[in-house]
Amino acid sequence: MGFGGISIWQLLIVLAIIVLLFGTKKLRGIGTDLGSAIKGFRSSIKDEPPAEDETPEQLAEQKRTHSDGQTESTKQTEKDKS
Repeated sequence: MGFGGISIWQLLIVLAIIVLLFGTKKLRGIGTDLGSAIKGFRSSIKDEPPAEDETPEQLAEQKRTHSDGQTESTKQTEKDKS
């Protein structure tokens, strides 16, 4: 017995029918959309922006940010002004 009286063979038959009805490309697209939705949900729970929205320049700028909140470029422009 499987899940609630459904055997593994019945599940495989249902899966085969779904693949025949929708096709593999459509199912792949649905899986991709579902995965990105879950990823977005998890990132919103953590209150972090999704990684794909950040550009490499933004990531580099974040790495250069020091504990006092100033970046290297901000410090350089302050030195140039004085």
